[in-house]
Order: sequence, then structure tokens, then C-alpha cells
Amino acid sequence: MSSGRKEVSLSAFAFLFSEIVQYHLQRVSDTNELELKLEEAGAHVGRRVLELLAYREKPTRRETRLNGILTFIQNNVWKNLFGRSADSLEIYNDDEYMISDRDVLVNRFISVPKDYQGMNCASFVAGVVKGCLESAGFDAQVSAYDAPTADDGHYSVARTNFLVKVDANVLEREQSF
Repeated sequence: MSSGRKEVSLSAFAFLFSEIVQYHLQRVSDTNELELKLEEAGAHVGRRVLELLAYREKPTRRETRLNGILTFIQNNVWKNLFGRSADSLEIYNDDEYMISDRDVLVNRFISVPKDYQGMNCASFVAGVVKGCLESAGFDAQVSAYDAPTADDGHYSVARTNFLVKVDANVLEREQSF
């Protein structure tokens, strides 16, 4: 639990994540089920990451506002897990937020089998975000999807968005502050 900078080899992480995907791949029948299993695995990681970072960075204070915890996830959680902040945090409605990242690490080294085309391994990261939010007391559904971006008139899938849909009870609590 020391605050020293600890880094994991990228190849070791890629191998471990690949094994996680293969483990779940053998136990599911379709893409949606696989993404759900990856999200559940990520949620366990998210709960522990938030606990550790809250202890390291703000031991006497915890985020009680939705915007505060989302900013903490976008900056602090992303930096500690991926070495940099997420690209953006946007508000769509009172109950919908979007975290965008152009280069999600978990999508870098996975080749998707033909039977599972359309699968997004970033569901694991969506689970991490969901686990962080739940651990902080903010119930939400988080989903990951690829978004095409226009570069020089050509469209390429270069960005992953994480849509955070906050539950109504969280909004009611936010409005009472």
C-alpha cells in the first residue's frame, strides 16, 4: 500500500488479460455474455482500486458528489491504471455521462474470434468504472462501445466511450445537496 510508483510490465499485463478473456470465453455462449463476465471481473478490480486510491490520496475525505467521483475516475483512477488520464468527461443529460479514451489498453492486444465479432474487451474497463462508482455509493450502469472519429475525412474506430447511466436514487440524492 505504499505510495511509490509501481509499474507492471505491459507484456505481463497483456498475457494476464488475454488469459482472463480466454477463461471467460470457454464458459459463455455469446458475445453479450462474455462482455458481462468481463464487466463483472472489472467491477471487482474497480472496488479495490477505489479503496486503495482513496486511502493513498485522500485519506480524510471522500467524494460525495457525482461530478467529483467521475472526475476522480477520469484522472486519478485512469492515471494509476493506464499511466495517463482519460481523454474527456462529458455530461449528456442529468443522468448520462461519457468518459472517452482514444487508446484503451485492453483493446490493444486482443484478437477477436470470428464467432465473437463486435465484442469489446473494454467491457472490463467499464466494469472497473462501475465498481469504483458502486464502491463510492453511486449506483450506475456503465457500458463500453467504440465510436468512429473523423480524421481527414476518413472514419476509423479510434475512440472508446464509456457511457455512465446513473440510477434515479443517485440523482435524487444529488439534488438534495
